[in-house]
Amino acid sequence: MLYKDHKKELSGQEDATTNQRMELKAVIEALKALKVEGWDIEIYSDSAYIVNAFEQNWIGKWMRNGWKTSKKEPVANQDLWEELIALCRKNHVVIKKVKGHSGDEYNERCDQLARKAIQDNSKE
Repeated sequence: MLYKDHKKELSGQEDATTNQRMELKAVIEALKALKVEGWDIEIYSDSAYIVNAFEQNWIGKWMRNGWKTSKKEPVANQDLWEELIALCRKNHVVIKKVKGHSGDEYNERCDQLARKAIQDNSKE
């Protein structure tokens, strides 16, 4: 998390989960860590799952369809999407796509933090 000259790094891991859930949890935990409301917040993600859900308004479609996909199947990770939506309402959140594994300094750092959290947990 970056704001002016301030930087805060968060990381974590969960056992028996999916990459999509962890991508969502990363955004959720970052938004939970904010102590402000009403700000313009930019979130950068290499997750097409998250970026497309916002940019292509999948979220709005899911909610209108009773949390069903276009194939009439339940939306995966509905619990996390609902939590994320509630957190996004506290600020003006924009999700921006960053290409993964392309040398972006902050994206590479996020990958390092994620790998370290997994490694640290496996030592316990």
